[in-house]
Amino acid sequence: MAHGNLTRTRGGAGGGGGLRGLKESAGRYALLPLRVFLGVTFVYAGFDKMTGGTTTLKASGSGSIGELMHSVRDSSAIPALVDLALKSPVGFGYAIAIGEVAVGLGILVGLFGRLAATGGALISLSLWLTVSWATTPYYYGNDLAYLMAWLPLVLAGTPLLSADAWLASRRRLRTP
Repeated sequence: MAHGNLTRTRGGAGGGGGLRGLKESAGRYALLPLRVFLGVTFVYAGFDKMTGGTTTLKASGSGSIGELMHSVRDSSAIPALVDLALKSPVGFGYAIAIGEVAVGLGILVGLFGRLAATGGALISLSLWLTVSWATTPYYYGNDLAYLMAWLPLVLAGTPLLSADAWLASRRRLRTP
């Protein structure tokens, strides 16, 4: 099998670029659907927690964050992490909810995209190691899938249609 060098062009004299231009555009914008999905999902999840949706931010009672943490404590990968959260389940619930909203908005707007994605990955990692650790088979648990979905954004950031890109272009304009 022969290997050659691939040369990328911005298109011909007409500027269209044909199929190659379409592939390049698709490649540049490939992370946008992931950004939108994760951003909207995390904003929704955070507001859902704060407004008493699926899990109420109470220390005890049916559907409470405290009850959820007590039920997963012995089956989690890191019971000490759950014990820490159980010292103040309501405070932990609000911290997760506010973190989800901040991460979601950060990735949607593209402001400090890598930092927002890292925050999302850490939230997903902590939920996977505690709440969904005992889910079998592992692919039934969604927190691991969310963790993996955050990783491309941790690596690539938010280079297009973002506050980060706008700020970078302003910095380039100011440097001689």
